[in-house]
Amino acid sequence: STKMCSRCGNKKEMPLCERTYACSCGLTISRDYNAAINIKKEAIRLLV
Repeated sequence: STKMCSRCGNKKEMPLCERTYACSCGLTISRDYNAAINIKKEAIRLLV
């Protein structure tokens, strides 16, 4: 969930030491916050 952009879904390899997720779609966000958004989206998808 930390490797996928929470805005566009693009996947990107990142070393664990990199704490900010920066995507080509323009999203720049904390790696942990990006993962939390992705987990929330997946939970909602599973409930619907």
